[in-house]
Amino acid sequence: MKLDIRETPFSRFGSYFCVSKEKDSEEIYIRDVHGGDDAPSKLFKFDLLQDGVEKEFDILATSNSLRFYLVEDSGKYAEIILPEEDELHIETSGVEVRLQASKVKYDTLHEYEDGMFEYHIYPKELKLMISRLSGEMSVEAPWNVIGNDFIDIRMSNGHFVIESYRTVYTQKEYGNFAAGKEKVEKHFQEWVENLTEKNEVYQASIDRAAYITWSSMVHPHGLLNEYAMYMSKLWMYNIWSWDNCFNALNLGAKYPELAYSQLKIFIDTQDESGAYPDFVNDKFVSYNCIKPPIFAYVYEKLMDMNDYFIEEGRLREIYESTKKVTKYFDLYRTYEGRLPHYKHGNDSGWDNASLFHRGMPVEAPDLASFLIRTYDILTKFAGILGEEAEAKQFTEKADATFALLMERLHDEDGFFGRVGKDAEKIDIRSSLILRLPVLIGYRLDKKVMDRLVDDLVENFEMKFGFATEMPTSPLYKENGYWLGPIWAPVTYLFVDSLENFGYSEIGERIRKKYLDLTLVGGMAENFDPQNGKGLVDTSFTWTSSVFLQFMKQGDR
Repeated sequence: MKLDIRETPFSRFGSYFCVSKEKDSEEIYIRDVHGGDDAPSKLFKFDLLQDGVEKEFDILATSNSLRFYLVEDSGKYAEIILPEEDELHIETSGVEVRLQASKVKYDTLHEYEDGMFEYHIYPKELKLMISRLSGEMSVEAPWNVIGNDFIDIRMSNGHFVIESYRTVYTQKEYGNFAAGKEKVEKHFQEWVENLTEKNEVYQASIDRAAYITWSSMVHPHGLLNEYAMYMSKLWMYNIWSWDNCFNALNLGAKYPELAYSQLKIFIDTQDESGAYPDFVNDKFVSYNCIKPPIFAYVYEKLMDMNDYFIEEGRLREIYESTKKVTKYFDLYRTYEGRLPHYKHGNDSGWDNASLFHRGMPVEAPDLASFLIRTYDILTKFAGILGEEAEAKQFTEKADATFALLMERLHDEDGFFGRVGKDAEKIDIRSSLILRLPVLIGYRLDKKVMDRLVDDLVENFEMKFGFATEMPTSPLYKENGYWLGPIWAPVTYLFVDSLENFGYSEIGERIRKKYLDLTLVGGMAENFDPQNGKGLVDTSFTWTSSVFLQFMKQGDR
């Protein structure tokens, strides 16, 4: 398959290296995504030269290699591959590669031994060994008291390696370039064969989704004890809570261990209060925002997918961890006599949704619904694990929370939120988030559910699916993040609920619209609901995972 590296970075399963073109220029950078998206990712600006002069080149990017060849002579080129997770290999023929480091004050490069240079990158706490296996390499890196003024590396007519490590370099033999290329392609094709099937209509989307999910994995390192699927290696290179669950769903049938790892990352970093982090990377864990509980919902689906997840030890781990999450919302997010609340829009995942425009804290029906669904699933899990007393407690908790939801956040016009210390009713009702009680459609009175579904179809359904803000709302924006654009996880939740609670025709229609949307907007973070244009990060894994899940559902 061919890639556009402006939209989808060139990388591979397990690697922190990637190569991409800048959004608004023709500049190409070799990058590294250690440290998450708050850390600088650019390592080197990449150019091709002949006789010291920059030359215009075209790019052929595929799943296993990235070739840059001269416009005037395609036989003269440089090629990049990632045969191992921490190795980037460059082969040049008839051209000179120039790498200009994107360095800061204390970054330093020195000659390690003949044909080898070690580069210390301070902000990333990372080292690179840059080695010449064959050909010619020259380095200009004038020293200035505490670091190099600049670093300019030239490579020509040979084979070169950039290897990353944290502390100490280990001498090794590097593999053959062609063999490395074949090795990567074999790994990718195994991924494709396990997770996808051919489809004439959606093949372009299938290829893209398969590559994005495969290439966005990083290997265990630092705080990451498991292989982890980043949300992207373009801009959003962390593992976010929620996102990880939808990626796990896509992996569950064929890669159960890897799917469980996506959940285990957050169990391993769960705070003593019971809260999961908002996001995790190899260096940092953030608890700034706490997402509503979805792990039990996802795990129940994984159990239906693969017997691996029925194993008592794993089920027990999920059960105990989820109990702690619900306790967190009871103890730290609930005022007496009220429902649990959000302290920021980012807590919900719907950062700037109109529900949060009146202030904080907000009692929201989606949070209550997620908790009710979680309590109901914990009742089931407790029964399987022989915890009969706890099963009864969870049923009672679900019943009480549901009763309070209908009392506090529902009236003849539907669901709404409450804000502030006085819990005033929020007059803005134009956000799709207020329709997420479809998640507990099995508990809602049929008249309430019918009205909710009618509202969805009449006020939110557009050409490519459900907009996140009513198109008739004055707050609606085509590129408004959660004020209009379509999002993959939300679409999945609505489709799943509609198909399971008696509205399968509508659910199937929205599923099909989402599949069609990817042919227009790719695998972007979110989409314009009218024209399908991909918005924000254009290489997103949960978008890809939901697409692949919807493709599988079409085979049922």
